[in-house]
Amino acid sequence: MVEDDPGQRSGKLWGGRFESGPSPELEALSRSPREYFDLVRDDVAGSTAHLGELERVGLIDADLRRRIAETLEQMVADHEAGALQPLPSDEDVHGYLERVLVERLGPEAGAIRAGRSRNDQAANNLRLYLRRTIPRLTALVGELVEALVDRSEDTAGVVAPGFTHLQTAQPILFGHQLLAHAWAVRRDMTRLVHAWEASGLSPLGSAALAGSTLHADQEAMAADLGYRGMVPNSIDAVSSRDHVVDFLYAAAMLGTDVSRLCEELCMWASKQFGWVRLHDGYSTGSSIMPQKKNPDIAELSRGRTGRLHANLIGMLSALKSLAFAYNRDLADDKHYTFDSVETLELVLPALTGMIRTLEFDAEEMRRQAIDGFSLATEVADWLAEGGMPFSEAHDVTGRLVLFCEARGVGLEDLGPADLAEVDERLTPDVLERLTLESAVARRDGLNGTAPEVLVSQQTRLRAELGEVVARFDVNTAGTERAAS
Repeated sequence: MVEDDPGQRSGKLWGGRFESGPSPELEALSRSPREYFDLVRDDVAGSTAHLGELERVGLIDADLRRRIAETLEQMVADHEAGALQPLPSDEDVHGYLERVLVERLGPEAGAIRAGRSRNDQAANNLRLYLRRTIPRLTALVGELVEALVDRSEDTAGVVAPGFTHLQTAQPILFGHQLLAHAWAVRRDMTRLVHAWEASGLSPLGSAALAGSTLHADQEAMAADLGYRGMVPNSIDAVSSRDHVVDFLYAAAMLGTDVSRLCEELCMWASKQFGWVRLHDGYSTGSSIMPQKKNPDIAELSRGRTGRLHANLIGMLSALKSLAFAYNRDLADDKHYTFDSVETLELVLPALTGMIRTLEFDAEEMRRQAIDGFSLATEVADWLAEGGMPFSEAHDVTGRLVLFCEARGVGLEDLGPADLAEVDERLTPDVLERLTLESAVARRDGLNGTAPEVLVSQQTRLRAELGEVVARFDVNTAGTERAAS
């Protein structure tokens, strides 16, 4: 005689066909990590919508539906208050909640399992999690962009050297450099919105893989959860995780853009650059060198990018060559997602605070802006405007730089006689171009570094920020949806 499986009473949703319980090794490997139980709210939301479908097909009546829904909502409150916690025997969040539900309402509450599977539940839970988490992350990214825009306004008129190959290239407004990072991070907001939209179809009703026999209005069930529709194929619904990859890619790309900003912050704060001074509240010291003030936020944020990259590669690796139906390999989708969310929730506010509290040394930036013959292109452009082929103008300017190097002077130190000694076509008129203000002001194309262009970029960025943030609103139930 086969004994009743104790797992049925201890948070496992299977066991009737097994003569013995799972080995300790299997239990240890199979049990969800503790953080996976944080999906309680999402699992209950899916269960509540599922109850509507069970009532529509006549499997439960309105009274039982109401009592189960009210009990589930109380369980969410108890869990989030710490009054209800999973037992070691609870295999996953689904078994945990069903165990407690049956304990509180009795065996009739077990009707909730009809017509669904942990496969579509798991797929649904992470979609709902992304739907409620991405808007919050997008707002944090928006705060970083806003900080960069604000600081670009604070440094209006500050000229700094621009670099290519990390070598002095041309003078730019420092705000132009800040806005370059702002635009890059702004695009990451669009990637997050795309990931939110990619998670906007419901997998519920797919059951294990073939679909449920108990369905009357799956679209109503999807609408109850804020989805815009159904995943068309039940196998695809339970086994695809490209929406998760979309989010992990957005997070990884955001980390990359943040890391590049952090690298520059570390350089700017160094004695060799001396462009910025760190606020005491957003830097640390050395245990042995009393004079040190270290840009730890930038360094830690730069380092955490590796985790964001690893999470993306991990999810892609789990999907590679995976047979197209549900497999337990997919359970790691939550690990990668949760870790990326936690990483961004730590990094973004800290980095935003660091940027908002920086002090800038405008004089030092300006002093360095003219070093390294940064105005050489102005000479070549001036010659080309006078009719000289640019290839020849480039050569003449190069010889002018060699002349300066041999004498230990800068282009801005030259006089008419010096110019004529290099090439008689270099008349004194070119000297008007050899100022930082002229070099910056002349780059007034639609995306240049001229002051008026910077103002238009700032205005446009603020407008786009408002559009992205307004795309989401938060209702009183704490779930997010696209604003109409």
